[in-house]
Amino acid sequence: MPTPRKKPATDKPATEKKAPARKKAPAKAAAAAPAPGEEPVSTAPAGKFQLVVVESPAKAKTINKYLGSGYHVLASYGHVRDLPTRKEKGEEVAGIRIADGWKMRYVVDDGKDDKKGGGRGRRRTPADILAEIRREASKAERVLLASDPDREGEAIAWHIADALKLPAANTFRIRFNEITKPAIQAAIAKPEPINGQRVLAQEARRAMDRVVGFPLSNLLGKKVAGGLSAGRVQSVAVKLIVDREREIEAFRTEEYWKVTALLAKAGLGVKWTADPKKSKILAKKKEATKLTARPGDEPDTTPDPDEPVVDTETSDAPPDADGAAAAPVERTGLPTPPEGSFLAELVKWAGAEPKLPNEAAADAVVAALRDVPFVVTKREEKDRQDRPSPPFITSTLQQQANIRLRFSTSRTMQAAQKLYEGVELSGMGQTALITYMRTDSTRVSNDALAGVRTYIQGDARLGPDYLPKSPNMYASSKNAQEGHEAIRPTDVTMTPARAQAAGLAGDQMRLYELIWRRFVASQCTPAVMAVTTVEVTAGQGLFRANGRIMKFEGHRRVLTPVGKGEDVTLPDVRERDALNRLDTFEAQHFTQPPARFNEGSLVKMLEKEGIGRPSTYASIIATIQKRGYVQQEKGRFFASEIGKVVTDLLAKHFPKIMDLKFTSHFEDSLDEIETGKYQYRAVLDEFWGPFSTDLKKADTEMAPARVELDEKCPKCGRTLEKRFTTKTGGYFIGCTGWKDKEAPCTFKRSADGKEIAGPTVTEIPCPACGKFMVRKEGRFGVFFTCEGAPDCPTTMNQGADGKPVVTALPTKNKCPKCEKQNLLVKESKAGKKYVQCPDAKCKFISDCDAAGNPVMPPDTGIACEKCGKPMVIKVAWRGPFLSCSGYPQCRNAKSINAELREKLKDLLPPMPDKTEKKSDIPEVQVDDTCPECDAPMRLMKSRFGAGFYLGCSKYPKCKGKGQVSGELKRKIDAVMAGAPA
Repeated sequence: MPTPRKKPATDKPATEKKAPARKKAPAKAAAAAPAPGEEPVSTAPAGKFQLVVVESPAKAKTINKYLGSGYHVLASYGHVRDLPTRKEKGEEVAGIRIADGWKMRYVVDDGKDDKKGGGRGRRRTPADILAEIRREASKAERVLLASDPDREGEAIAWHIADALKLPAANTFRIRFNEITKPAIQAAIAKPEPINGQRVLAQEARRAMDRVVGFPLSNLLGKKVAGGLSAGRVQSVAVKLIVDREREIEAFRTEEYWKVTALLAKAGLGVKWTADPKKSKILAKKKEATKLTARPGDEPDTTPDPDEPVVDTETSDAPPDADGAAAAPVERTGLPTPPEGSFLAELVKWAGAEPKLPNEAAADAVVAALRDVPFVVTKREEKDRQDRPSPPFITSTLQQQANIRLRFSTSRTMQAAQKLYEGVELSGMGQTALITYMRTDSTRVSNDALAGVRTYIQGDARLGPDYLPKSPNMYASSKNAQEGHEAIRPTDVTMTPARAQAAGLAGDQMRLYELIWRRFVASQCTPAVMAVTTVEVTAGQGLFRANGRIMKFEGHRRVLTPVGKGEDVTLPDVRERDALNRLDTFEAQHFTQPPARFNEGSLVKMLEKEGIGRPSTYASIIATIQKRGYVQQEKGRFFASEIGKVVTDLLAKHFPKIMDLKFTSHFEDSLDEIETGKYQYRAVLDEFWGPFSTDLKKADTEMAPARVELDEKCPKCGRTLEKRFTTKTGGYFIGCTGWKDKEAPCTFKRSADGKEIAGPTVTEIPCPACGKFMVRKEGRFGVFFTCEGAPDCPTTMNQGADGKPVVTALPTKNKCPKCEKQNLLVKESKAGKKYVQCPDAKCKFISDCDAAGNPVMPPDTGIACEKCGKPMVIKVAWRGPFLSCSGYPQCRNAKSINAELREKLKDLLPPMPDKTEKKSDIPEVQVDDTCPECDAPMRLMKSRFGAGFYLGCSKYPKCKGKGQVSGELKRKIDAVMAGAPA
């Protein structure tokens, strides 16, 4: 355990490499910024304005609205400097001199590497941004560093001050959890020095990530495959998925049966016709789920039928021993009871839990029940309160957005970032709608509590009955930074309806409504339900039925829990009442393996185990997929072959790194640096000693996954070898002759034995330059590039008929925006041609005529509600819509309703012929049924490529989806080839 901290470490990181020559700052501004932990000293120069530095331009725009002419607001665009990627002499790891007291060397990116590597070289580099801040800071009275209110934001503020050597006496830190006028003014009124302890905590975390990530990534690149990475947190996240995958692989399914009786009170005359054919409900046979995604398949986030979506935070099911909600009721296929009757399940047989392993055992029970009386022996009624969940923190927001909105963690955080920084609203300008979205605290300010309580009491749909006597208070986790607040609306009176009327739309609207409803619901009274339990005795059997009636909605009136069935009301039966058995059902079931993680459940597990921190979950999930360690199918994570290999190697040679408890303990130690309990160096030294020893051993003892086989190449006769690749997450067999510069051999064979064809020059002439097109295979299928690339950017895709279709063709027209690149003619999914600048930084895009000349869109006479610029007609695969001409700065868009269609009828393009689209779908018989509603499925064409998927025939009422099986794929291929299916 590290020793308690006595005095803050004051080792100042080495100065970064010099940025390009720039105007020299005044002498007054040359004093060095204090290192973390030091007290500021210096005198302030006089100025006529105050400079506020934030992280993003969107936030700068919002804050500018609240400050007068005496303030200038600039954006740092996040981090201004970082550790270098190349080692210098004396550094054990790039950028860190561990033996010299963990001295860190930072560099400022000046864009030179971009130019050397053939990049665009046009972006604003951190050196350019720092130069701008330096110029303004030299004229300012005070510099107020307003980066995000977390440890990373504190570090960014220190990096700006240190890189520019800002005078300490007039350089201050301001923090706010919401971008509102009162919060900004309160922060400016109480500026503080940079918190050195928080900077040290962030530096320790950054150092740990570097000394673990770089050496392990290099080791894996040498032993397994290039392009791999490892890390203190990401490798443990992969291990969780791999361990779950192996649990599923080792699971052995067992059959079991349930018996359910349909009962009614004697004498009521409830009518029911028993059908012996329907009394036995057989489980549907499921095919083993495999990673069989193909280029062009429609993405599907529908959960498996045996894994229904459940809101575990508000589930009615009682918690199990670990505190997790119990599994939801399975879809049994039982009928809906007629009025006056109810279903009761057999829960005991001969005084013990019924064990019915097969159909014969179930038949025997049903036969024994045939002539016995059914009598109510117990009826119990009680009220149960369902308390609201706390307002969102980062992890619960990610989980609930995944469950309710099907958002990935990265999609959730991108939308939340915009809501926090500010969006353009009609009549309000740039407006921030939520508080800071990277938080692990459920605390809510007194002003916000007062505001939401006033809203609840005065709202017509709620009122005093929904307002508790005192505010609901919620406990945060032990590691929560209580200086933060929970994620909530900045103004509770900005209801989702108001925000939508002001122009909020898309992901931001959906996420804002979820945040708003969760916050308001968190301060409502509990819901009250009347829960009824009826027990029925029949011979040796005991049957039980549960019913529930909502007596008072409480918080559920604002936010309804997901995964809930309708309330079941039991008929009025009393103890000793005789019942008629109308029917008996035998249902076959099979035990199911543990569910695979989705993004929400993985975040929940990481949080539960103390792995990583909320702000890192989205980047962790993105990284492990990018490296090929895991893949998503139907919203679930599957461990790839390379993920299993890497996990096994790391677990064997670095058991501490892969141990969940050790990782969690180390997270706590890093957090304690901020409190001063542990010393910065002591925490890092405690880890580095044993880890560096393990590194040296693994370098010699770790067996390489890339191994030569006892097999010769069929093309050149050299030895074949097994190699892993991050592109597929698996392995392939390749010739060792690929390294031979004089006579290279490119032979490759996939894991299933099929030869992988490399790029081949075809006889298809390029329509732009006359050279031949090169056939290639990518993740979305076959495509073609010009032999003269990159000088000739012509590309083609393979059409449904197998013939090449031009997708990008250069023109002679210069881009009117950047005036550097020639425009490319492209074709949208709707079949409409347009021109686009090949420079992604330029982002110019426009409609074009037949010759590829850009044309101005017609004037619709409609102004954007957000920014006032003209709205123009755009065409997507679904048809035309209105988009702001200020795109991408303003992303406002709206559909064309009947009124607008009549107004714009002379400007709208003709609607695409739907019959032609249907003709692209081959006529094959589909026997699958919808996993959601059991309706027949139909074959659908993917809009993302040449593939197909299955969609419910009841769409849009039911949005169930499925994948094309191997047998159905063969039928489709046969029809497409002209053969009988």
